[in-house]
Amino acid sequence: MEFFRKQTNIDFLGIRKWAAVFSLILIIASVASLATRGINWGLEFTGGYDIEVSYPTAPNVNDVRDQIEKLGIQHVDVITFGSTRDLRITLKPQQDMQKQVVSAETQSEQDALKAQVQKALGSNATITSLSYTGSEVGAEMAQRGMLAMLVAILATMIYIALRFEMKFAISAAIGLAHDPIIIMGIFSLFQLSFDLTALAAVLAVIGYSLNDTVVIYDRIRENFRKMRKASVTEVVNRAVNDTLSRTVMTSGLTLLVVVVLYFFGGPSIHYFSLALIIGVIVGTYSSIYVAGAFAVMLGLDREALIPQIKPTDETP
Repeated sequence: MEFFRKQTNIDFLGIRKWAAVFSLILIIASVASLATRGINWGLEFTGGYDIEVSYPTAPNVNDVRDQIEKLGIQHVDVITFGSTRDLRITLKPQQDMQKQVVSAETQSEQDALKAQVQKALGSNATITSLSYTGSEVGAEMAQRGMLAMLVAILATMIYIALRFEMKFAISAAIGLAHDPIIIMGIFSLFQLSFDLTALAAVLAVIGYSLNDTVVIYDRIRENFRKMRKASVTEVVNRAVNDTLSRTVMTSGLTLLVVVVLYFFGGPSIHYFSLALIIGVIVGTYSSIYVAGAFAVMLGLDREALIPQIKPTDETP
């Protein structure tokens, strides 16, 4: 099944310099935002309280947040959890909160906080669970998350090098690093909460982008055998055009699903779906304009993918 009925002949590599400048601007802006503004880490990474509350009828989330803030706590996140009658309240351990709420080193301190929250929410609310994550555990999870992304990129680089060629491996690694940096830069710029679901989305985007990249690389190798008189740029352009229908269909359908999840999936997967939306768009762009174009810039040639047969000496 093809999205385009006629074979396209778009000169994607003709604007590769402009695409490189655009990518460079995005990466610099993302790194600058990460360095100056940092990331608004979720509860799983910063540590803090996680309270689940059940109501007989659907409550107003803003009213619940106001009730908690009357306790003097300013860093409160309230989302629906499971159903409209169940809420998840997270209290992050910011500096001013640490002065107002106990450190939860003992069970009695957690009980005291639970009593304060219950009093603020009223008798209609039932606290079903209250848990605490220490800041040390959160910092360790953040480090492991970043390590997971690094390992994924290095493992991908080894795989591409073994299956194709080292120039492809380097350009694929750059393309895969390009995507999470921009995603995290956008989360940093708008100070969106980066939780475990967002991290899972970033790792999923790495795999999604890799799939597109490998398909294009495989077609480039095939075209080198078919288009023996064509230049490297023409071969890469033909490969991207040959896979364009597949790219548009898979990316478009995936984007449609995650957009629906973003608007109708509920707040619990809000940042997961948002990270996927950004990742699908950026990943599709990088597989076309970053991975293939960068391989050409590194000096990709026919001999690297199709080794020449050495002549044999048949003399006795």
